Amino acid sequence: MKKSLLQKLGLLGIISFLSYAAAVIFSPLAYPGYNRLAQAVSDLSAANAPSLVLWNRLSAPYAICEPLCAVLCCIGVQNRKISSQSKLLRAATYVFAAMELVSAVGYRMFPLSDSGYAGTFQDVMHIAITAAVVILSINSLTMFIVAGAKDKTCRSYGICAAIALAMMLVGALGTKLAPAKYFGVVERFSVFAATGFNAALGLHLFIETPAQNA
Repeated sequence: MKKSLLQKLGLLGIISFLSYAAAVIFSPLAYPGYNRLAQAVSDLSAANAPSLVLWNRLSAPYAICEPLCAVLCCIGVQNRKISSQSKLLRAATYVFAAMELVSAVGYRMFPLSDSGYAGTFQDVMHIAITAAVVILSINSLTMFIVAGAKDKTCRSYGICAAIALAMMLVGALGTKLAPAKYFGVVERFSVFAATGFNAALGLHLFIETPAQNA
């Protein structure tokens, strides 16, 4: 069956994920001495990072496609025929899209001023944005999981959300429990959780047939 334009645009989530992955993988090549095992991904995009130019180039598709895909998924789920029990799916999608918008705007307004944490106002705001992103992410993913448990038509959303939430928790706990020399490894579980789930939402939008929509 022929895909609608809205469905095809769901593939922006995949483009976003690939762009972000490329930035994380290749930006360290422009950052002499960067330790992938110990340092955070945000160090690569710090205001004075030598890798900033390469990061911006590689992550340019991510910067546009990530929030756009989330917003398009809101439109898709609004049109989707949902039972009274699974209206939570819509609310979860809206909260996740809000998180993506906060992330897209906030991190570009307040990147780290230096690798690590320099304690400037810009760094404080970066941490505040991170806290907001984490709270919105956990809330939305939990809502997706509950929606999947309540309605079998939302089951795949719930499974993907459970995987993303597990990755986020591994990252959060790992950064507290793992040795400092492995901080970067466990932190990457968290940073890939959101963009990975965004790609999953985009795939749902692409795959679902018009019969599943209103």
